[in-house]
Amino acid sequence: MAADSLLAALRADPEQPEVLERAFIATLLDGRPEALRLARRVPEMPFAAMVIAGADGLAGRWDRAEQRLRAMPRQGATQVLQPLLLAWAQQGRGNTDAALGTLRPHLEAGRLRSLYALHAAMIADLGGRSRDAERFVRVALTDTAEPTLRLTQIAASILARVGRRAEAMRLLDRLALNHDDLALAVGETERRLLLATRPVASAAEGMAEAQLALAGALRGQGAADFSLLMSRLALRLRPGFGPAIVMAADALADSEQAAAALALLDEVAADDPLASVAALRRATLLDRLDRTDEAAEELNRLAAALPDAPQPHARLGDILRARGRYAEAAAAYNRAIERLRTPGSRDWAVFYARGIAHERSGDWPLAEADFKRALELSPEQPYVLNYLGYSWVEQGRNLEEARAMLERAVQLRPNDGNIADSLGWALFKLGDLNGAVHWLERAVELEPRNSVINDHLGDAYWATGRRREAEFQWRRALALGPEPGEGPKIEAKLREGLPGLPAAQALAAPAAPQHPPAPAPAAR
Repeated sequence: MAADSLLAALRADPEQPEVLERAFIATLLDGRPEALRLARRVPEMPFAAMVIAGADGLAGRWDRAEQRLRAMPRQGATQVLQPLLLAWAQQGRGNTDAALGTLRPHLEAGRLRSLYALHAAMIADLGGRSRDAERFVRVALTDTAEPTLRLTQIAASILARVGRRAEAMRLLDRLALNHDDLALAVGETERRLLLATRPVASAAEGMAEAQLALAGALRGQGAADFSLLMSRLALRLRPGFGPAIVMAADALADSEQAAAALALLDEVAADDPLASVAALRRATLLDRLDRTDEAAEELNRLAAALPDAPQPHARLGDILRARGRYAEAAAAYNRAIERLRTPGSRDWAVFYARGIAHERSGDWPLAEADFKRALELSPEQPYVLNYLGYSWVEQGRNLEEARAMLERAVQLRPNDGNIADSLGWALFKLGDLNGAVHWLERAVELEPRNSVINDHLGDAYWATGRRREAEFQWRRALALGPEPGEGPKIEAKLREGLPGLPAAQALAAPAAPQHPPAPAPAAR
């Protein structure tokens, strides 16, 4: 809509510079061909310079592309990107020596050494210098604590084609063990394709890789619009590039444009290594659009196509649990867990999620068993320590162990207001009012707009004789929108105070624990 409106405004006033610049950005964000025409009218804009340089490169005019890239200002994000794009333009001219020379100063040291080393490896690989490609890709791997999917794919491809196939397979195996979304991109079929082909087939595709890398970094910093711009630039150079499509769709989803993200994901080819990852993303977006039944169908189809993969059933469990369909969620998690040959430390989340589904379904024995199993797999997991410890306090069981678990959870996540609230409320229930006030005040500092936490602090204040402060917190809890059924209870406390001291008893029935949900797989 922005692109349509701004193009109409530009037709009405073709020389208005602000409208021209905004129209260019809007058409670029929307992936429209008009972006190139508009870019030529605002060549001083860094994004416009990249669009024009990319068009020159695709047309084989690499000298012009290099000249334009040299003139780009080295500031902000372009300070990182300019040497990469310039090196690829030089490789486009067939000058591998010059390309590697451009990157050499950035390969000596620095926070982004691994990024420059990865592109040096791809340039050497495209230039037929396999020994250099292997050397550079090893630098990239060494300088990266947790390799991303794309780094893993590129490194595995280069290593396999220089005779290091076993090492390449170990890299892919490491990623597959995560059991997150991206592990689906390294299945058997995907591996055969990855290991047999170059990650980039041309200098233009190399430029797209550089822009994609920056898109990922910007999304990680919460800059969805800039991430989308860089992804669109990459797709102009490499149409149908699966990683760039997924990145652009993620940026759109981050901007609450689920329908646009869903439409974009439909462009991922069926034989793309990321096709299964895109299917998981589609299901999540369908659910966000209240098309939950379609989401379930998508995930069931994916589960049938990937009979050994736990991810489709686990994602279905997450969707159903968020919808309050706890029994169905538990059944979906059962199917996911059945596909875990040997559960490892990274699989704690699915047991934790199933435990929540069982607990909300009223089956505490099964829930408790799942929480304990999650802790066996990951003993220092603060979310599980929090949930199990809090639940035991609510039930009046294993109180000393529960308190120790909650204290440990707070140590592990000192800035998590929900966990601080759990410890404070547990201390309140155990009669340690001073400790309760301390931790509930800390929780409110961390989560000031949480109704439940403010309500808990009000109870603790009342029990310690701080009546006026208690009333203030209860009123704030009401103003923040309490959970269903809690509003009348808070209003009653404002009229009558807390019944039935001593405070060691549960003076007011608490709302459901404020436990963080099972975390979704991290996108990398």
